[in-house]
Amino acid sequence: MGNKKILRDHYYLEAKARGYRARSAYKLKQILRRYKLIKKGDVVVDLGAAPGSWLQVAREYVGESGLVVGIDISPIKPLPYDNVKMIIGDVRENKVLTELVGMLKQGADVLLSDLAPKFTGIRHLDHVRQMELAEISLQYARRLLKDGGSVVIKALQGEELENLLSELRNNFEKVKVFKPPASRKTSAEVYLIGMKFKRA
Repeated sequence: MGNKKILRDHYYLEAKARGYRARSAYKLKQILRRYKLIKKGDVVVDLGAAPGSWLQVAREYVGESGLVVGIDISPIKPLPYDNVKMIIGDVRENKVLTELVGMLKQGADVLLSDLAPKFTGIRHLDHVRQMELAEISLQYARRLLKDGGSVVIKALQGEELENLLSELRNNFEKVKVFKPPASRKTSAEVYLIGMKFKRA
């Protein structure tokens, strides 16, 4: 995508004007406006948190009494809040999950995942890689979420989507597929929303 097209994008301009680190802040805001997943005082985990726009939005919702923990393989510029923590590491490595479990003694209320692979432009390959990360996100949710908790997982439309939805239905009483208005119309991106976590 050329720079001119980026500069014309409404959400890009809005994010820049309001101090969000990326236009993706509006995807999460639209998800939360629709599904009311995060409340004051919640503990929220954000997988694939760089550059930090979802951390910013989550912090707005949890307020001073909550906790937000972001994980990414890339460094994240710190946010000016004591209750926003960062772990730099690869979510595919056990030590990252172990560190997170140690940090969250009582578990998490909400797990967010905007994880994405480096896209190749080869549709099938990109779909498979995205769904592998979505599966990892679900594994984190199963390990970390409190009973009744919620999850938001980025996915791509395609042949593996229904399998992941079936897995989500085993662990969540309510499962939805949502494409925020801020997602580009040409993108196959969707977000899977799981509500009221239950251990299978």
